[in-house]
Amino acid sequence: MDSNTFIFCLEAVLDVDTDIITETVKNLEQLAFDQGITSIYKTCDTIEGLEESLNTLLYDDHNFTNYEIIYLVMPGEGNNICINEYYYSLEEIAELFEGKMKGKILHFSNAKVLDLSEEEAQYFLDITGARAVSGYGAAFHNLTSSTLDKVFFGLFEEKDNIIEIVEELYEKQYALCKLLEFRLYY
Repeated sequence: MDSNTFIFCLEAVLDVDTDIITETVKNLEQLAFDQGITSIYKTCDTIEGLEESLNTLLYDDHNFTNYEIIYLVMPGEGNNICINEYYYSLEEIAELFEGKMKGKILHFSNAKVLDLSEEEAQYFLDITGARAVSGYGAAFHNLTSSTLDKVFFGLFEEKDNIIEIVEELYEKQYALCKLLEFRLYY
């Protein structure tokens, strides 16, 4: 199966030098095996590591235009992310990504609750150039969004319209979407 969907995943970890296979890695491998969706997985333990990983992707990977989804697996709440016990607002993240995410969809796992005001979401989209930001309004420490994330990513194989993708996601996984409070800002 040829895939049109490419995912770049950045996961916040305590130490990038520690080799562990996270649930995220297992899920991306399963996505590649089951649906043929290509991904690059990187870890970061500092904001500089996050910026460096994205810059490497932007400037050194000639396939960057193929990466439609930037998947961020990082703890945090509302309008911030947490990397190694330091909090960064999405405004700060937007400034790091300024103009670099044109047409991309930034998707946060439910490790971080995504709760943006209309102004915060619009600022992030305007500054980064991203097509949309998605994530979850509810975090359950014993329930990850990985199942729903995989369905969401798989729908990009079938459709291009983000609204149609979200509608179909709700049709296929309504109970899980409601439980985790799936959100889309575009």
